[in-house]
Amino acid sequence: MTESTYRIKGATGEWEVVVGLEVHAQVTSNAKLFSGAATEFGAEPNTQVSLVDAAMPGMLPVPNRECIRQAVRTGMAIDAQINKWSRFDRKNYFYADLPQGYQISQLYHPLVGEGEIEIEVDGGAKTIGVERIHVEQDAGKLMHDQHPRLSYVDLNRSGVALMEIVSKPDMRSPAEAGAYLSKLRSILRYVGSCDGNMDQGSMRADVNVSVRKPGEPFGTRTETKNVNSVRFVMQTVEVEALRQIDVLESGGKIVQETRLFDPDKGETRSMRSKEDAHDYRYFPDPDLLPLELDDAFLDECRASLPELPDAKRARYLALGITPYNAGVLTAEVESARYFDALLEAGAKGPAAANWVTSELFGALNRLGQDIEHSPVSPAQAAELLGLVAEGTLSNTLAKQVFEIMLETADDPAKIVEERGLKQTSDTGAIEAEIAKVLDANADKVAEYRSGKDKLFGFFVGQTMKAMAGKANPGVVNDLLKKALDG
Repeated sequence: MTESTYRIKGATGEWEVVVGLEVHAQVTSNAKLFSGAATEFGAEPNTQVSLVDAAMPGMLPVPNRECIRQAVRTGMAIDAQINKWSRFDRKNYFYADLPQGYQISQLYHPLVGEGEIEIEVDGGAKTIGVERIHVEQDAGKLMHDQHPRLSYVDLNRSGVALMEIVSKPDMRSPAEAGAYLSKLRSILRYVGSCDGNMDQGSMRADVNVSVRKPGEPFGTRTETKNVNSVRFVMQTVEVEALRQIDVLESGGKIVQETRLFDPDKGETRSMRSKEDAHDYRYFPDPDLLPLELDDAFLDECRASLPELPDAKRARYLALGITPYNAGVLTAEVESARYFDALLEAGAKGPAAANWVTSELFGALNRLGQDIEHSPVSPAQAAELLGLVAEGTLSNTLAKQVFEIMLETADDPAKIVEERGLKQTSDTGAIEAEIAKVLDANADKVAEYRSGKDKLFGFFVGQTMKAMAGKANPGVVNDLLKKALDG
């Protein structure tokens, strides 16, 4: 574990930043937390609203088992304490997008207790504590751009299940906050409990920031709400820390408040003073019994967990894959799935990892495609790498075959056969071309034999050109050495 040395230099000396994140992650489920209404993104306003979501009189909430299961699985994925007994509370406040006049949440007895997430920053590992994960319902959304004078309300999100994942104030730099959010998103997507689509609002972060002189107690924190990208979270930490330092060094005080981040201006601005728990008048929800989980349910949740990013990365490292490639391949669950399928099809770890991270990712980026829609399947990729490993294709020829595969989706063996791209190790044919190259460049042969070793590469290039790139480079090197040194 390494300690961050990130400091901000102010007029009165160095300052340390203290960061905690409250991440709201929309639970992957077909129905809302307490109703059967759909949760699909992008539906027409107010088309996914049940009587429960609209808070019609007499409607009673019923917990969605799948939402609870996904939250428990998420807790297990970060080695958190799972509370067999938990309870829902009412958080009371009044806003136009909150039909009930309260939000059903979990303050006093959350579903998931303390856990931890390991991050890597600047080549060092650090463990960030997670204080709790509780389940709550989302509010609706106000729409201010539909009418010149009125705001409209869309209740499609009202009642959607959220996990609020609350970190401890263990982060000390923008980079650590970004690494934590990226790692958490990766874990959620591996588990399948949240799709992590921050651009669609299914994952967003409230960023708590305070500053202090190193070694002093925590300062007063502010909370910047609903930041919806890793980059914006990092920017929020930086600009809010700088703002607080300016306030403190000019003799002011930091007010505990809720703020908004403006990405266009690169600044935070005040929304309202920060409420404490008692301002929301929390009390147990009388319409909902406590949640009691049995061992069979917990066993099923644990058994359903996939191999997680850290375990997968360790397995890749054990195959001889470089730490960099292992990190790239495990960052996104789709990349890891593709690579695992490639290994299962018989590809060798290090060579396959190099090919995926350079050739495949480069091609997909050029085509504007994601790996799930790759024109080349893992089985085809394994076949291509196999042709290189057995000497049928050189690396140069393999690149040509790969480009044709991208265009035609044909198998590599078929392309090699139809287009005559097979690498040759026929020593007779190669020796004949070498003899021609040496005869045509007698002056350079003399220079080479007088000590200009660097000309060897020239002869290799000329021979490969004469063989249309189809000669085995290893055989070319051996035969050229014999011919030139003989």
